[in-house]
This record gives sequence, structure tokens and C-alpha cells, in this order.
Amino acid sequence: METAWVHGPQGWHEIEADGLLPRLAGAEPPAAWVHVGAVSALADAARQAGIPESAVRRTVDVPGDRNPRRAQLRKLPGGGRFLLSPTLHWDPDTDDVTTGVWACLVVDDVTLTAEEGPGGLLAEVVDRLGGDEHLPEQPAAQVFAAALIALVGRAGDVEVGIGEAVADTERLVFGATPDGDPAQVVYDLKREIAEARRALVPLLAAFPELIADSEENAESRQARGATTRTMRWMRRLDTALDKVDRHLDSHDDLLGDMLSVYLSQVSVRQNEDMRKISAWAAIIAVPTLIAGIYGMNFQHMPELHWLIGYPASLALMAGAAFVLYRLFKRSGWL
Repeated sequence: METAWVHGPQGWHEIEADGLLPRLAGAEPPAAWVHVGAVSALADAARQAGIPESAVRRTVDVPGDRNPRRAQLRKLPGGGRFLLSPTLHWDPDTDDVTTGVWACLVVDDVTLTAEEGPGGLLAEVVDRLGGDEHLPEQPAAQVFAAALIALVGRAGDVEVGIGEAVADTERLVFGATPDGDPAQVVYDLKREIAEARRALVPLLAAFPELIADSEENAESRQARGATTRTMRWMRRLDTALDKVDRHLDSHDDLLGDMLSVYLSQVSVRQNEDMRKISAWAAIIAVPTLIAGIYGMNFQHMPELHWLIGYPASLALMAGAAFVLYRLFKRSGWL
């Protein structure tokens, strides 16, 4: 389902999307933004909007373009841009990271976007366009910038969620009575961090190209001033994205340390259990040995004919077991 906005003196406002795309192919198209839903519908929408076929071909029919784990940033003929980026979403109920894909095609004053997956980036972009964000003056660049800001902001939200999950895992691992299997929780969380970083690193790699592209667009003093402002907030986004990546790396290292500590605790508990088992086995071995000797029932065993032979053997067993118990207790094995 298509959704459309046009830019006016009061900023962006939503309009009916029916029939807008053919109007964008006219002589004086308005500054418009159309969200087409699925990424597969982006090329058809671009053709309806009159975007040159040479630019459309750069956005489709390239292997791996729709892989949500790869970021694509392309310059289009005529000065347009195409961005395909993974999106991140954190589910606090299941501690899961899910990925989607966001596509943005900008040519002149026409912006086409598409989103797949649970990221919910569209609503955030709309909010930022209507907020007090310091966005570029050109309408199409505003949508592009708001999308970048939303992508980085969503990555930051995922990092915060992972950080809270790491803190909960730390309490689980170092708790007096761990509930469940802490090692499995650590492994699951490390997998989610790997999922987040696979989506984040390609986007991080695309930012230097965006900054370099902005530097090339300065053609006049006024343009240089606008480009400088653009480069300033893009560098801030680049720094924020790098910070998120470093935090995820720190979370991953912390989980590795927690896993090592937990496995050491398990090893210590196993050693304690083995000492207890060995001590009780030694205690039981003495009466078993005495009973085994007298159970052989040889003819020349005078103790078998004594009146106090049976109670004496029981007393010997109990006394030997008690002495061993006290010795093991004193040494800390029991």
C-alpha cells in the first residue's frame, strides 16, 4: 500500500497517493515522498514517477541487493542516490534481534522508499520530519537525512536493549542460585549481538562514502555552507554508529568473560561434588571390607565363634566410619 507526502511552506504533509506517481513524471513535479511498501515494488514506482531508466537499473537486478544484511549506497546518473540498508529491531520480551531492510531512492525532488521487516522505520522517519531535527534545506535530502538518523537511532535502541539484557545475564550468572542454564542464555545473547553487528557494520562502512559524496557537491559558497552543515551531522551520525558498534563489541567481550567465570564456577562445583563422593566412598569402603572378610566364613576364623564377635564387628565398622567422617569433615571434603 502506497503512502505519500508532499513538501510545502509548512513542511511535509500527507496526501492521497492515488495518481501521484504519474504526476511526478510531469514538467513541474512537486517535492514529494512516496512510500511503496515492498522493496520489490520500488522499480515499478520509479518508472511511473518518470525516473530515468539508467537510474532505475542501478537500484534493481543486482545480485544481493535485497539481502537485508548488506548495505548498498550508489550514486545515480544525474546526481541521485540509492540507499539499501539493514534495519534493526529489539524485542524486549524475547531478547531477540530481528533485521529488515530499508530502501531509499532520491532523484531531484522525488523520494521513493520501501521497507520490509519489523523495523518500523517509516513511522520514525515521519516523526523526525515533523519534529525539530536540524535537517538539510532541500526537501528530498530531508527524507534521506531523516532516514539515516532513524537508522542510527534504531541501532542505538537495540544496543541499549542488549546492554540491559547483558546486565540481567550478569545477575543470573553471579546469582547465588542460578535459575535455568546461564551458559545457554549467554550463548543466545552472543548470537543476537552477532546478528546486530552483521547488520550494523555494512551501514558503518557506507558512511565515509556518504561524507565524501557530500564534499563533492559543493559548487558555490552557499552550497559549501550547506554541505558543511550536512557533513557535520553526518559525521555525528558516523561517530554515534561507531560508538554503538564499540558498545556491542564490549557487550560481547563481557559475555565471554561471564561465560568463562560461569564455567569456572561449574568446574569448582564439580570438584567439590567429586570430593564428597570420594569421601563417602572411602567411608563406605571400610565396613564393606570388614563385612567382606568375615563373610568369607572360613572354618578357622575364631571371631565367628565368639559371643561378642558380631557386636564387636559392628562396633569396629561404626568406629572406623566415624573416624573417617571426622577426618574428611576436618579437611573440608564433607
